[in-house]
Amino acid sequence: MQIAETKNEGLARAYNVTIPASEIESRVAAEVKRIAPQVKMPGFRPGKVPANLVRKMHGEALHADALNNVVRESVDKVVAEHKLRPAMQPTVALGDGYEQGKDAEVGIELEVLPKVEVPSLDGLKLEKLVVPVGDAQMDEALERIATQQKSFEPAAEAKKAEDGDQLIIDFVGKLDGEPFEGGAGEDQALELGAGRFIPGFEEQLLDVVAGEEKTITVKFPDEYPAENLKGQEATFDVTVKEVKVPSQTRVDDDFAKSLGLEGLDKLKELLRGQLQQETDGMTRTQMKRALLDQLAAGHDFEVPPAMVEAEFQQIWSQLEQEANREEDPQAALDELAAEREDYRRIAQRRVRLGLLLSEIGQANGVEVSGQEMSMLIQQAAQQYRPEDRDRFVQYVRQDPMAAAQLRAPLYEDKVVDFLFDKAEVTEREVTRDELQAAIEADEADASKDAPAGEEQADASDSDAKAKKPAAAQKGGAKKSAAKPAGEGDTPASNAKPESDDKDAEAAPVKKKAATKKPAAKKTAE
Repeated sequence: MQIAETKNEGLARAYNVTIPASEIESRVAAEVKRIAPQVKMPGFRPGKVPANLVRKMHGEALHADALNNVVRESVDKVVAEHKLRPAMQPTVALGDGYEQGKDAEVGIELEVLPKVEVPSLDGLKLEKLVVPVGDAQMDEALERIATQQKSFEPAAEAKKAEDGDQLIIDFVGKLDGEPFEGGAGEDQALELGAGRFIPGFEEQLLDVVAGEEKTITVKFPDEYPAENLKGQEATFDVTVKEVKVPSQTRVDDDFAKSLGLEGLDKLKELLRGQLQQETDGMTRTQMKRALLDQLAAGHDFEVPPAMVEAEFQQIWSQLEQEANREEDPQAALDELAAEREDYRRIAQRRVRLGLLLSEIGQANGVEVSGQEMSMLIQQAAQQYRPEDRDRFVQYVRQDPMAAAQLRAPLYEDKVVDFLFDKAEVTEREVTRDELQAAIEADEADASKDAPAGEEQADASDSDAKAKKPAAAQKGGAKKSAAKPAGEGDTPASNAKPESDDKDAEAAPVKKKAATKKPAAKKTAE
């Protein structure tokens, strides 16, 4: 096997490998000899089929396997001999005109990871914005819980229903005078003003009284999940069986006990811990952004174009999907197209940060243990149907890229925690609103071009968001996260389990819009 380097420019490498025909043939002959005792053929005893007949029967397949194996080994040899660190899977091409019995010419092209100087961690300074949980926050949180747990009691006879009241109703929905499947319900609780039923349904039941029967007409939204009801006008025959009014909820020991707790003090203890956890998460977000901004500002090394392109495609694909869900998809897509290069700069920054964090982690012994990895795999498997979980676990354990992607967020967190420990951290007490304002200011800065033209992408582990066109933000939609690569590994899209599509709520019930969550992040932000 002869190896010749044909390209060495920047991070790009190319090699030509000549594999002698004799080497391929020797592998085929060895495989023929190995399988001959297992081959069965009429007229021959088991294991006595001549080698030339075995070759005639299976030669093509054996030759293809031998060629594939020797080509794969040639790639490994190139990487080992030249001490390469591939950024992504090498591109391998068999020379045109190859015929069995001739030497094989194989072209190998790849991009390598850059040499990244591990930065000195001396002089790293961070400000930690601390939010103590005060009595006002506690009171607000207790009030929210009380509101969520509110109950209703029978109203006075002949009381007319108003917003905030609860109705107990039976209903039958009809299209063109005929009942439709899923359009009926009995003893359904409906809180007027809660907006849980389709538009117009609740409003037409204001001022009804117990025992009243009423027919209302509504139009199903165009985006309603049931295909047969989208945009359709329907009538509902409604029988009001009872009108109830909200009962006052007192936050006391009895209330806490109704939630399964020992008393009010225990409820406050748990609630304070939850609130502190929320603000601690916000504090971490703000600190992490500041940390990564410092790292990004001090490093501007070349990054593999293929990694940047893979990262960009992930960002772009997600943004296109979100734009297509907007009220005016074409307007959102047009505005998105005008900012294409901005997102490419985001991808470049994230890949660069991913490589930098990886080098810092490796240089300082940061690792994800086998036990931690097993826990990650098991947690991820829970997203799948029970019958698919073992297959997912096996897939991750056999596919290094899938495993790297799953490991990346935890690895990132561990590197960031390591850097937090090394930094000189000063604390400043702020209110929750001030902390939120600081985070939002970072988001605003992330949407502006830096002097050098680089897009300053957000980089928190849960709130990192690529900038989003204004047309795609109607209704206050949050900017969405795009995923960068972790530990310097090739970016790869997360496998998502299939979920059952459940349209089948009672027909007038408005199906809740899916909450848009930021995408899971990888290290390179």
